[in-house]
Amino acid sequence: MYPRLLPARPQRPHRAVLSALSAVLTVLALVLGFSAGAGAPEAAAAGSLPCDIYAAAGTPCVAAHSLARALYSSYNGPLYQVQRASDSATANVGLPAAGGYADAAAQDSFCSGTTCIITRIYDQSSRHNDLTVEGAGGAGAADVGAPADALPVTVGGHQVYGLEISAGMGYRNNATSGVAVNGQAEGMYMVTSGTHVNGRCCFDYGNAETNNKDTGNGHMDAINFGTECWFSPCYGQGPWVQADLENGLFQSDSGYSKNTSNTGTGPLPFVTALLKNNGQNHFALKYGNAQSGALTTTYSGPEPTVNGGGYSPMHQEGAIVLGTGGDNSNGSIGSFFEGVMTSGIPTDAADSSVQANIVSVGYGGSTGSTGSGTPGAEISLRATTSCCTTDYIRHQNDAAVISPVTSSSSSLDKNDATWIVRRGLASSSCVSFESRNYPGDFLRHYNFRLYRQPMDGTAQFRADATFCPGTGKSGTGTSFASYNYPSRYLRHYNSNVYIASDGGSNTWDSATSWTDDVSWVVSQPWAP
Repeated sequence: MYPRLLPARPQRPHRAVLSALSAVLTVLALVLGFSAGAGAPEAAAAGSLPCDIYAAAGTPCVAAHSLARALYSSYNGPLYQVQRASDSATANVGLPAAGGYADAAAQDSFCSGTTCIITRIYDQSSRHNDLTVEGAGGAGAADVGAPADALPVTVGGHQVYGLEISAGMGYRNNATSGVAVNGQAEGMYMVTSGTHVNGRCCFDYGNAETNNKDTGNGHMDAINFGTECWFSPCYGQGPWVQADLENGLFQSDSGYSKNTSNTGTGPLPFVTALLKNNGQNHFALKYGNAQSGALTTTYSGPEPTVNGGGYSPMHQEGAIVLGTGGDNSNGSIGSFFEGVMTSGIPTDAADSSVQANIVSVGYGGSTGSTGSGTPGAEISLRATTSCCTTDYIRHQNDAAVISPVTSSSSSLDKNDATWIVRRGLASSSCVSFESRNYPGDFLRHYNFRLYRQPMDGTAQFRADATFCPGTGKSGTGTSFASYNYPSRYLRHYNSNVYIASDGGSNTWDSATSWTDDVSWVVSQPWAP
């Protein structure tokens, strides 16, 4: 018997009435095309959570997944399951109160002294469409679970974790209940990140094949988010919200973007990505900044007509995939915080209300602690060498450098120079530094130089990204010893940042001003 942090998930009430209403609205949507239609139910009042909003609009959630929070105001079950490396024991991580935020402290306690992976993401809807680690498919070997501590983040003022997907990771459910099949209408959204993406196939969330293989055009209906441009032209650098409808990532009915203003979201730390499809003749794509503002529609029009057709009507099979393509193409990377799938097409008003709720949560908000070496504190690290007392460690083009930061510096410079102290990824007695504006990216050394890179869960990364604080070698501030090279300390040299010893064969090991260069002031963060 595996230990649990929570009792078994309680059963949710049946929603027969809402399901019937959803069916009626789906038929109506097919008749009217993709219009929300006059007389559509109003979205729920402010304060409702996403699945409450969609249910009130007549398009209830048939899947609701989140590591961060409840997506129903009444939900009080588990959010996800973790498995411990030390003894393979599992435990559920849930909510201290109904409708609240994940109890990340329980995860930290259970995983203390070892590492954990995420083995199950619970569906909060009555359908129980839980996601487990994906098996082998037509284009990829069996996946592995994501590290449970790779993506710490503040949501609603609470310290929680997101899901950080590296290549070879993914989740799936091939035996679902209530998910659209064979041309039925559906909607879906996910909160992801524009800072952890690549151009490989395929970071998806949504409807996929039930056999982990490519079974043809129109057999998928999933949100894709990344920088892969399947059909040229794409505008800007991305990443883009696209529809993975199988055998193509679509920005329009022609595949390629017809919207020259859709240059992608850029490196927004938190992005709302949304897709809805009536399954017959119309689909739409939207995105928004999950921290502020409204949704933008990048496409709303006919189903694709390329690749020999087969998209009108759709042929969805009803599996749910997260982090890979339908055939388990698993070379992509991505971040996932929450997402839902609905029965029927949500109204634009409901989508807007959901976006407003997401923004109100405060993804990536202040941790509530600043200026100390305590885990959870937001800080900036100032050099103490006489040449450089206005210089701070910042990331620039993925590398760590020091440069001047002042009150008149740009917001980008201030954000790049702000770090969140985390419990050491390799040792809880030491610390790691997470980027403030690149969630899940940490300072780590590689060939002795420091870079900002996404946490991939490996033991090597954990060791490279862990630093042990002590009294400043110059007698001022704090010095940080590398966890896996304890005679080497965090040092600036010629404006770059290294782990350096006091004398050695490398130029950055120079004994000249070494004690000053490895001593840092842990200061108030530049980012608000």
